Amino acid sequence: MQRALDAFQESIARVEHLAGLYKALASLTTPAVDASDLLRAQIVLTVSALDFYVHEVTLLGMLQVYTGQRPPTSAFERYRISVGAMMTGYQAGGTAWLEAEIRDRHSFLSFQQPDKIADAVRLFSGINLWQAVGAALGQDESAIKSRLRLTVDRRNKIAHEADLDPSYPGARWPISEADATESRQFIADLVGAIHAVIV
Repeated sequence: MQRALDAFQESIARVEHLAGLYKALASLTTPAVDASDLLRAQIVLTVSALDFYVHEVTLLGMLQVYTGQRPPTSAFERYRISVGAMMTGYQAGGTAWLEAEIRDRHSFLSFQQPDKIADAVRLFSGINLWQAVGAALGQDESAIKSRLRLTVDRRNKIAHEADLDPSYPGARWPISEADATESRQFIADLVGAIHAVIV
């Protein structure tokens, strides 16, 4: 499980490097040079780091269930695998076949929205995720989920809509250094809390 957290922390460190690059560029240039795309990139990469973390921790958790290190959940017991993967696993043994199957099945999925993250965690843990995360962060679970949805929504506007404001054609939504920093810190705290309650 630590491998997933380490990968997340490496990703967040790269996002922090972008924050430093933004500060350096902004201090060396005039306002005529728009460096705000570095802020947008931070939000996109922060949500990407969350998504990757959930993919990895789910894979590792499911492998732990399969090897008997965790009790099976009802979601794990209902998880479908292909006959080809089952035959490979039967012949080869080990867990490499299951890891490949999970990676393939999850490669089309996005684990960014609260419900999708909770669904992924149910594959290896029976914990009420958002209630436990809320308790760990000392916040209301609905407020955490709402903030996550807003962060993901902003990421989607940047990634899929060029961050353009439809009210003002050709103009992008405003973004500040504080927006990027707050998103990064929120997601880092969120992942820390998720990891604490599922390990």
